[in-house]
Amino acid sequence: MRAPLALLLLSFSLFAQEIRIVRPSEIDDVLVNPGIGFTTLNRFNGDPLNEGTKWTEGYPIKDYPFHGVLEVKGQPMTSIAYLRIYWKFVEPEMGKYNWAMLDGVLRTARERKQTLMLRIAPYGTDKDNDVPDWYRRLVGDESGKGLPEKWRTDPENPLYVKHFTAMVRALGKRYDGHPDLEMVDVSIVAAWGEGEHTDRLSAPVMQALVDSYLEAFPKTQLNMQPTDRRTNAYALAKREAGWRVDCLGDMRCVNGAAWCHMFDLYPQQIIDVGVADAWKKGPVALEACWVMQHWLNQGWDVNYIIEQSLKWHISSFNNKSSAVPEQWRPQVDRWLNRMGYRYVLRRFSYPATVAPRGRLSFTSWWENKGVAPIYRQFPVALRLRSGGRSEVVMTGADIRSWLPGDIVFDDAVFLPPNLPVGEYELSIGLVDPETRAPKVKLAIAGVDGEGWYPLGKIAVKP
Repeated sequence: MRAPLALLLLSFSLFAQEIRIVRPSEIDDVLVNPGIGFTTLNRFNGDPLNEGTKWTEGYPIKDYPFHGVLEVKGQPMTSIAYLRIYWKFVEPEMGKYNWAMLDGVLRTARERKQTLMLRIAPYGTDKDNDVPDWYRRLVGDESGKGLPEKWRTDPENPLYVKHFTAMVRALGKRYDGHPDLEMVDVSIVAAWGEGEHTDRLSAPVMQALVDSYLEAFPKTQLNMQPTDRRTNAYALAKREAGWRVDCLGDMRCVNGAAWCHMFDLYPQQIIDVGVADAWKKGPVALEACWVMQHWLNQGWDVNYIIEQSLKWHISSFNNKSSAVPEQWRPQVDRWLNRMGYRYVLRRFSYPATVAPRGRLSFTSWWENKGVAPIYRQFPVALRLRSGGRSEVVMTGADIRSWLPGDIVFDDAVFLPPNLPVGEYELSIGLVDPETRAPKVKLAIAGVDGEGWYPLGKIAVKP
């Protein structure tokens, strides 16, 4: 059968066009990228680590002297600062919020090249971290009410729903979608906001508490504890959210204990409450039980702990701003190279010449060698540069759908109408959608001083 003339002409045109093929070299470097890797806890890059096996949380961040160096010996560089703070410090007076403190934390995070992960815990377990004083005066002493373990106030009291959800909604009104706010924990009851006994909440109370977060933060990523199937299913039916647990590494069972998190809770709970596939749309944030030095002191198998976390599709890990045991740094570096996403551009093809105002068609094959996708949108962009002139063109890629494994992304972009004829250097990058500057490092060689990855020359000519 004779092909239509238009198809024949197109075929000849394609064969006449010189196509350039680039196969970048993969690198094994540990990359510090948005939303993944280690986090600091109630500290920032450049702050001193906690000593030994102790840590601090829940209280306003101490203002440590900063000497201009972000790296801290004993901890990998991080892109996330995690603030866990008690309700009483966020709302010291009824309806009056400590925005100055939270504004300052967000500002410092940006200055230290981090985004902020946030949890407002309703209370802790010590004398100085109860619910806010004004709220305690409203509800009085509840110690004789027979509350479940790790509950210090009755969430079924309408005053709790009224005031706690008002705080969450005020928080969302001010900060939802803030570019420096990475994620917010859905923290509704129990000590440290860890959600024990959510299954005992009445359905209206559980739904009101959860809804306050879902409605207050439609733009910012949310994260939930796997508490019980009813609560997790209710939230996930309404919107995508990640999950987190706070006792990664607890292997007391190997030391003779009858129960431990790594064998008797997490493997079963992740499935039982229905969050096993949540990682495809929301990040998994795991926290050390105690700290890694405690794991070493107890003789626990760090390789087993790491492999379990990767199986659960971990994106970030909180070691509570404590030092990584020096002998475990090789394992930690390998962990970091699989934690979250890790993009390798394997092949890129493009035409050697493009007409002014023409379409630059390209093909690309990528591999995500991590265990999760990215959860914030950083567009794939091409830069054409010649002398002092630089033009950035955005593609249509949504890399939030790039799950682990191979990705084929073929597209075409139009050249800017005012781009003069001439020869240009073509580069690629994953960029901040506002600034159009590279934001995500790729696991390939050749990055330039601005974060772009040169692909080769391209000519713009009639």
